Amino acid sequence: MIILAFESTCDETAVAVVRDGRTVLADAILSQADMHALYGGVVPEIASRKHVEAIAGLTDQALAEAGITKKDVDAVAVSYAPGLIGAVLVGVSFAKSVAYALGVPLIPVHHIRGHIAANYIAFPDLQPPFLALAISGGNTLIVDVKDYTDMEILGSTRDDAAGECFDKAGRVLGLPYPGGKPMDLLAQQSQGGKYDLPRAHVSGCELDMSFSGLKTAVVNLAHNAQQKGEKLDAAALARDFTRAVSDELVPRAIAAAKQSGRTVIAAAGGVAANSIIRADLEEACRREGIRLYLPPLKLCGDNGAMIGAQAYYEYLAGQTAPLDLNAYATMELSEATF
Repeated sequence: MIILAFESTCDETAVAVVRDGRTVLADAILSQADMHALYGGVVPEIASRKHVEAIAGLTDQALAEAGITKKDVDAVAVSYAPGLIGAVLVGVSFAKSVAYALGVPLIPVHHIRGHIAANYIAFPDLQPPFLALAISGGNTLIVDVKDYTDMEILGSTRDDAAGECFDKAGRVLGLPYPGGKPMDLLAQQSQGGKYDLPRAHVSGCELDMSFSGLKTAVVNLAHNAQQKGEKLDAAALARDFTRAVSDELVPRAIAAAKQSGRTVIAAAGGVAANSIIRADLEEACRREGIRLYLPPLKLCGDNGAMIGAQAYYEYLAGQTAPLDLNAYATMELSEATF
C-alpha cells in the first residue's frame, strides 16, 4: 500500500511517500528554521504562509523521488493534530483536496503517534507492545504503546515541554534558534557540575514532569550574572541544564517500563536527538536489562515519513476520515479515533 503523507504542524513542510508503513520511497522536507531564527522562535502566521507556498511543489518532488505517479497513490495521510492551528490547517486542507481529486481514502494521524512510528521505519523488527518516550518542542510524554493504534499516556509534563525549555535556555545563552542542537554542542565542551539546577517532583503522580522551574532557574542565573557584571560559564550551564532535563526524563521512563511490564523502550521526537539524553537512556536501559530503540537523528525531527508510517496502521485499524476533517491545535492521544 502506497501512502502519500503530509506534515505541517510547525515550521517544517514535509511530504513523503511510504509503502506498507515501513519503507520510505521519498521524504521531502523544507525547513523554515532560518527564517524564524530572526525572531527567536516560530511566528505562526509566517509558518502558515510558507507552508502554502511550499506544499504543492514538495508534493511533486516527493512523487518524482519515489518514481511513481499520482495514480499509484493508494491513500493520503495527514498530521491533523496537535500543532500551530494555521500551519496544521494548510496540511489538512491540501491533503483533503488531494484525497478528493485522486478518489482515495484520507487517513488522519496524530502528530505524536507519528513521532513514535518513526521507529518502525528505522527498526523493522520493532512491534508493540513497548514504552515510548516522546520528547519534542511541544510535547513531553511517556506512552504505553499497547498496539499500533492503542496507546495510553502514563506520564507527561505539567507545563513546558522539554524541547521548549532547550529553546528558551539557548536564547538566554545567546545561542541561535532552534536551541536544541546548539545547546547540545555547547554542553559537550564542559563536564558541568557548576550550577545547581532544580529537578521537579509531582507529588502523587510520580511519572509526571515539570520543566517551568528549570527554565526559570536558568533565566534567573543569566539575569543575575548580567546585573552583577559576572560572566557565566555557558558551557557548564548548558551541560548542567541538559543533565537536569535528562534526570527528569530517563528515571521516569525506566520506572514506567517497570510498572507497565514493558521490556522495550523507544524514544521519539526532536529532543531524542540530544547526545547526552541518548547516552543516559542507553546506560539506564543497559543497567536495567531493557532493550532500547533510538531513531536516527534525521527521524527525530518533524518529517512526512513518520506520518506515512503511522497512517498505514491507522488504515488497517479502520481509521479513515471524511472530507470534512478539521485541524486541531490540541488533542490527547486517546482522542485520535474516528
